Amino acid sequence: MTYRSILVALDATPANGARTAIAIALARQFDAHLIGLAPTAVLDAQVMQTAAAMADAAAAASERLLDEAMAIAQAFRKRCTSEALPSFEALADPSPASTSLVLRAQCADLLIMSQPDPSLPGHRLQAAELEEVLLSCAKPVLLIPYTHREPVGTRRVLVAWDGSPESVRAMTDALPLLRRAAQVTLMHWRREAQGSAPLAHLAGIRQWLAFQGVDAEVRDEVTTLAFGDALLNAASDTGADLIVMGAYGHARWTERLFGGVSRTLLASMTAPVLMSH
Repeated sequence: MTYRSILVALDATPANGARTAIAIALARQFDAHLIGLAPTAVLDAQVMQTAAAMADAAAAASERLLDEAMAIAQAFRKRCTSEALPSFEALADPSPASTSLVLRAQCADLLIMSQPDPSLPGHRLQAAELEEVLLSCAKPVLLIPYTHREPVGTRRVLVAWDGSPESVRAMTDALPLLRRAAQVTLMHWRREAQGSAPLAHLAGIRQWLAFQGVDAEVRDEVTTLAFGDALLNAASDTGADLIVMGAYGHARWTERLFGGVSRTLLASMTAPVLMSH
């Protein structure tokens, strides 16, 4: 298993340049085809209400947004060309971000996005779009902190495991990166001692990783902290360059509810996070 096709979300935020550089570096690392996708930005509620009252204004606003997406895609194309990336394409899509990214990710092995910057206008909308992508995407999503400017490191990787299908899938989806890591820590947290049962199962997971070419250290810890906080503390203690975890959530009627651990990481991530749902 490897990443043969990588999709990177393009936008007009300050983090776009660093995200593009990370995507280009990963494409080189895995000899992968790189797809830059610039979806049409979503108009905020006030603009939509104003535009709805005037059909011509609405059409003009949509055309302007598509022009902006095309300009972003063109800038991505020029950057890949200037860096002599062997295989790439740049796309502008009139669809909203979550719809566009979820659909296009079906034709890629990995999707790269950024943590929304809370200081920027439209943060809540961007966070909601990201949650929708994480809960609907069929492929793993590599999230880059909005302050992160360096390539994604794999010297020390922290894998959060709780036995759920999401955590197992994330661990499997991360194998191309885990195989390149110098140190992999497989961690499990619980509220109270449960005998040797968790350790026995973790030993089986460690053996499976060894079969996949990954040598992992196993840690099973009892904690009184919220699991999201325990995960962030462990990432700091181990000096993790990358965190691997499941994206937890479920649908209730038409509302998407995101798990507490996932929300904690999205709000406070200190290193890139690979998530799978």
